Amino acid sequence: MIAEVPVTSEIVAVINLKPDLEDLVPSETSVQQAFGDPSAVSSFPKVLRRRLERFFADQNMSPKADSTMWVKIAAGLTVLLGSWIAIYALRPDSWRFVALFVLGGLAQAFLLLNIAHDSNHNAISKVPAVNKVLNYVFDMCGINSYMWRLLHHRGHHSCINLHGEDDALTGHGIFRFTPYEPRAYHHRFQHIYGLFVYAVYSLDYVFVKDFACFFVPRQGYLKNAKHPAREYAILFAGKAFYLTYMLVLPIFVLGKSPLLVAGAFLLVHLITGLIVTLVFQTTHTVDGTYFPADRGEFDNGVYHIFATTADYATGNPLVGWLAGGLNHHIAHHLCPFVCHTHYASLTRIARETAEEFGVPYREHPTMTRAIWHHLILLKQLGNEN
Repeated sequence: MIAEVPVTSEIVAVINLKPDLEDLVPSETSVQQAFGDPSAVSSFPKVLRRRLERFFADQNMSPKADSTMWVKIAAGLTVLLGSWIAIYALRPDSWRFVALFVLGGLAQAFLLLNIAHDSNHNAISKVPAVNKVLNYVFDMCGINSYMWRLLHHRGHHSCINLHGEDDALTGHGIFRFTPYEPRAYHHRFQHIYGLFVYAVYSLDYVFVKDFACFFVPRQGYLKNAKHPAREYAILFAGKAFYLTYMLVLPIFVLGKSPLLVAGAFLLVHLITGLIVTLVFQTTHTVDGTYFPADRGEFDNGVYHIFATTADYATGNPLVGWLAGGLNHHIAHHLCPFVCHTHYASLTRIARETAEEFGVPYREHPTMTRAIWHHLILLKQLGNEN
């Protein structure tokens, strides 16, 4: 029996999430409607939410970044900056140049998963300006932070695994990610070509997707949105900065072959695209998760999260460290404004409470198994009507 303890309004705000469709991005201070009206929901969501809130009160702990998180931020930025300093200071030969270039690319993937994603959720600091500055890690890695925020919050967190709404399920005809997507002949091979296409995911984001979402959006909520003028400026400035330090300067300052630089750039994106895509795809699109027909299928958002989301390798701290805690994905959706370094503890609470109430909790023991079950789903959807 867990003793009743006072729960601060800050903790409640961090635990809860109210999708605000008018503002596109939900506010952390929007509480009580996160998973429905507490007076109208069943006992499992109420008990789970109360236990998640109590965890921080019991520990007298902030749900924002702890010392581990600040170490991760420092480590990621140090490796990224260090790799580029080494490139210009040492002026390495071709192979060492590629090695340092790839090291910088791996640091970018680490920063995207560990720092940019949390800052996007205002999960690092209770000071908005700190999160805003760290959110520009996206732009430093070639991805527009403003548009990613809109797509991730409005196009994913508010509509997990909903066909036609969840941006993560957009297959552009190349993939069939849900049973509601029309099946084409080539989809029967999607479990074979999938990983190769995933590898170019980040290239698409840098050169195509951001511009398409700003200027020729398919999503209704983006068509009706009026983006601030400064975000258009940041879009072009961010792309120019990224392409300058990644492509232009190595050619004109270091005198490297354009072909060598382009090859290193392509290699970085193939690695980054594959890593980032698999970290996310293995949390929702696996053969054990559910694809609701509409938003009203569940009477409470907590049940929606548990049905559509799967964890993996939650007992492996190395995976959690490298993947930004996103292998604890149920905890992330339950508590999106909480720093990911707290997810392991929140996952234990979610798992134990789900078992107590007989609610299915989905987890794969390793990331390899999660990838395998993602490919199984692709094969099933590619062969079934």
